[in-house]
Amino acid sequence: MRSIGTQPVLSASTLNGDKVVNSYGEDLGKIEDFMLDLENGRIRYAVLSFGGFLGVGDKLFAIPPERLRIDTEKHQVILDMDRARLENAPGFDKDHWPDTSESDWQVEVYEFYDATPYWQ
Repeated sequence: MRSIGTQPVLSASTLNGDKVVNSYGEDLGKIEDFMLDLENGRIRYAVLSFGGFLGVGDKLFAIPPERLRIDTEKHQVILDMDRARLENAPGFDKDHWPDTSESDWQVEVYEFYDATPYWQ
């Protein structure tokens, strides 16, 4: 049997609720969920909640997974983005999600984060 080396894997559910910070250590919210691309077998985006107080008034953001890094030692997720820029990101209310199957919306999200949609 051939060894393929060590490839770290992690259950996505262990990241739900994890704190998200930027490279300056500023709190940017927490991970709410991950949305899966069933056709391609990939994570399409992470859902980040930000703002509000005790979960009330939070705004949700779709974040391309390639813009996130996981810090397993501190059990947090790092998004290299200034807090003010995130406040101006395209977001949505938890009770009023956009049509997330709409390709134009997904492309707009990826472009805001300077990421290339892998499905194009």
